[in-house]
Amino acid sequence: MIDMVFLLLIFFLVATTFQEEEREMQIALPEASAAGPISTALREIIINVTEDGGMIVSGRAVESDELRTMIEEAVSENPEQKITVRGDHRALYESIVRPLDICKSAGIQEPYLDTVVTRGGD
Repeated sequence: MIDMVFLLLIFFLVATTFQEEEREMQIALPEASAAGPISTALREIIINVTEDGGMIVSGRAVESDELRTMIEEAVSENPEQKITVRGDHRALYESIVRPLDICKSAGIQEPYLDTVVTRGGD
């Protein structure tokens, strides 16, 4: 019985580690007083925007055309596709707007812009 508990514990630890890998990239998110919890929707696409303006999806760098194709294919399979854009707070505003614009033009009605809660609550 105790070995089953340990096996379940190991399983959940490993499963959680894989799920968090995308969100543990070295992206310093900007702060917002009304930041919400990160969505864990099935097949959510997460676009990370680095400080220098590069876009990373599923751990690999993508260009604008490739991102547009990826999103259009996802929307054709699932019209309710969820997209989260996580931009480094040091990135230029234009670098954050670019993936948001691609999302809108590819059929995503409401892309989610990820932030973190302000430490002081102000």
